[in-house]
Amino acid sequence: MTPYGNLLYFLMLAVLFLPIVIYGLKGKKLPIYSTIVGWALIILIFVNQTTQLIFFLCFTVFQLGLVLFYQKYRVHKNQSVTFYSVILLALLPLILTKIQPYLFSFTLFGFLGISYVTFKTVQILIEMRDGQIKDMTPLQFLRFFLFFPTFTSGPIDRFRRFEKDVEKHYVEGEYKELLYTAIQLIFRGFFYKYIIAHILDVYVISNVYLNENLFIYKLIYMYAYSFYLFFDFAGYSAFAIGVSYLLGIKTPPNFNKPFLSKNIKDFWNRWHMTLSFWFRDYVFMRLVFLIRKKKWIQNRYTISYIGYLSLFLLMGIWHGLALHYIVYGLYQAVLIISYDLYERKIKSKKWIKSSVFTDALAILITFHFICFGFLIFSGRLF
Repeated sequence: MTPYGNLLYFLMLAVLFLPIVIYGLKGKKLPIYSTIVGWALIILIFVNQTTQLIFFLCFTVFQLGLVLFYQKYRVHKNQSVTFYSVILLALLPLILTKIQPYLFSFTLFGFLGISYVTFKTVQILIEMRDGQIKDMTPLQFLRFFLFFPTFTSGPIDRFRRFEKDVEKHYVEGEYKELLYTAIQLIFRGFFYKYIIAHILDVYVISNVYLNENLFIYKLIYMYAYSFYLFFDFAGYSAFAIGVSYLLGIKTPPNFNKPFLSKNIKDFWNRWHMTLSFWFRDYVFMRLVFLIRKKKWIQNRYTISYIGYLSLFLLMGIWHGLALHYIVYGLYQAVLIISYDLYERKIKSKKWIKSSVFTDALAILITFHFICFGFLIFSGRLF
């Protein structure tokens, strides 16, 4: 069963969440009941998928074992080789999932949501090494790792922020506000995903797709697909965040009006924010720090550009090993490096002054670069 995939799923949520809402309005939580319901809903994802269910259960035990091992190890030691080995082991199932289509004609590894839960493990391991997480019980790990509202497609939360919400007691009237926000988000999700995205998919994209060899149809497809991608994913994220709020967890937002971005850096601070911030904090920043610490390169701009190139290439590969995903990652890297060069040039020369006109022009130009990137991402450029 696909989360948020049909009306039956939402009706089931309404029934299962009724005790949680009733107790929440009384200022109380039902942690055991909430956990059992959440894990049961995850198991429902694997209905009629026995192989994936077995892999998921083994994967979960494996990730838990890695975290508990490293937590015990980190108390007395902090060798880099052990840390990177554990990180590689945590990533190994995800790597196998990504490369298996090129090795086998059938599916051996993977399940819906493997990327997002893997990132949770990697985040925890990194913060354990940094000393930010010093003590974690198996229940705390599993509660975070198997948080069902965001299990399949995010948003990606942070363990310490998540745990504060879990441990927090409601103050008077707080759950009523959470419930109100949750209802707003869920209705927004229906509007985005099941009305706007559906109309774009059925009445625009499907019709244009048949004639997309013509330039005008290719152009229409590019814009329609870009908006479809946003409303479909933003709708899903609204569902996930809304359901999280019903559980008292303020999962961070994933989108913030990305098509109003004034430049490509601004866009990546607005689009799929939890993923881009995750890659920024745990890939880009750490790679830049490592290069500076080892003094492999002296020029700080060169270091940043190597970081951007590595970051977006990795993000492209994360979507898949198909050529258009890799090209999409490289395209984003070229955009952000080019913008950084441009930004440093105009700031030093003070050629352009900010105004309503220049801001509007910047948004328009950025929008078209974004849409062309999504055309590459779709695999329909050629």
